[in-house]
Amino acid sequence: MDLSNMMTETRNPDTMHLDEVSPLQIVTAMNREDRKVPLAIEAVLPQIAAAVEAVETAFRNGGRLFYLGAGTSGRLGVLDASECPPTFGVDHGMVVGLIAGGDRALRFPIEGAEDSRELGR
Repeated sequence: MDLSNMMTETRNPDTMHLDEVSPLQIVTAMNREDRKVPLAIEAVLPQIAAAVEAVETAFRNGGRLFYLGAGTSGRLGVLDASECPPTFGVDHGMVVGLIAGGDRALRFPIEGAEDSRELGR
């Protein structure tokens, strides 16, 4: 799979020179980029609602939710899944977080884990 054309695998042209600007300019650029998130989410609210409905249906039928990810997104998925039992009173295992590279990848970077079928397994 060629990931070179994916936006997530490229540098942001609007923040190419963070190493050359003041701290105020850095945090201003970060804030400007952060403002894009709610707009991007707004554009896909129907799809998000459909996913929520599908998960609700699965839960009501005894199903589970699996978070699968790599790197930071995988770590956040595992963290979020681990908070579901104490926060919502659900059984451990109802929401499961899995990270490419396994438990070690929670604490240490496992470069390339997201691209490896073996580490993903």
